[in-house]
Amino acid sequence: MKKMNITSIGQLWLRLAVSSAFLSAVADRLGFWGKPGSPDATWGDWEQFLHYSNQVNSFAPEFLREFLARAATALELVLALLLLVGYRIKWAAYGSAVLLALFAIAMTISIGIKSTLDYSVWIGAAGCLLLGAVKSHAYSIDNYLTKTKSSAGQ
Repeated sequence: MKKMNITSIGQLWLRLAVSSAFLSAVADRLGFWGKPGSPDATWGDWEQFLHYSNQVNSFAPEFLREFLARAATALELVLALLLLVGYRIKWAAYGSAVLLALFAIAMTISIGIKSTLDYSVWIGAAGCLLLGAVKSHAYSIDNYLTKTKSSAGQ
């Protein structure tokens, strides 16, 4: 068994952090953290989230706004699950970086840069870029498949 090092711990920690942040946000907009106005909920339901999403995407044509909210939610869910189980990590990490960067740009345009800094959106995007650049991802399906493939070829 390979000895744990700071890179393997760091990439796992980052995968879990990004995944849990995405899953928490999706859970909130579906009401799992409580109803609107409850202490643990930011939105509490889809309608409150859609209102926020429309603010963030205020520059987008109105007919696209709900699509953007649904697309972001679907992407957050898929990317979170891929990162959580460690499958197609490079793809999921780079996809997460793009999604977070687009979110940060939209927030900056519509709300201002301060909120992007307060919510560490740029840091999340940068962390995802680094995660995608890591050559080997310990504790992942990708790593298992790579080892299985290389041992089968011996």
